[in-house]
Amino acid sequence: MRIPPIIVTARVHPKDLAPFNRLREENFPAESNFLEAHVTIFHHLPGQHLARVRELVAEHVGSREAPAAVVSGVRHLGAGVAFAIDSPGLLELRAEMMKLFGSWPGPQDLQKWRPHITIQNKAQRAKADALFFRLREGFEQRPIRITGIDLASYLGGPWRHEATVPFRCTIERR
Repeated sequence: MRIPPIIVTARVHPKDLAPFNRLREENFPAESNFLEAHVTIFHHLPGQHLARVRELVAEHVGSREAPAAVVSGVRHLGAGVAFAIDSPGLLELRAEMMKLFGSWPGPQDLQKWRPHITIQNKAQRAKADALFFRLREGFEQRPIRITGIDLASYLGGPWRHEATVPFRCTIERR
C-alpha cells in the first residue's frame, strides 16, 4: 500500500481566506476544485515520516509568533491566476523547515519558493488573461493573518487533514 505524501501549508484566518475561496469557486475548474484556497509551503514530503514531520513542525512553530503577511499582488501563472503573498517571516520559517526536513522535500520544493494563493488553474490562456487583468486593475494590498501550519496527506486530488500547529500568538490586525 502506497503511503500518500505530506503537504505543508500556512493556515490563513478563515475571514481572510473567504474572498479567495469565493474567487476559487468562481474561477477554478469545478472538476478539479477539491480544496479551499491555501498557501502551500511544501508540496511533497514522504508520507512515512508524518509523525516526525508533525513533531518537528510542533517543536519549531508552536513557540513562535505568527508572521506578518500581506497579499502583495496578482500573479499570472500562464494557465491560471494567483495572489502573491509577501511575508519575510514565512520565508524565514520555510528556510528553517527546509533544513529540518533534510532530504525529504521533493523536486518542486527545492525550487525558489514564492508564496501565493491560487484562485485559477488549468484554464485556457484567454480566460487566465482576462481574470488576471480584471483582478490586477482593482487590486489593493492587504494584510492576512497566518495563524498556524497545517499538515495534510495528498490523496490524488483531495487532501486529508492530518494536523494543525498554531503559532504561539496570532497577531490581530483588524
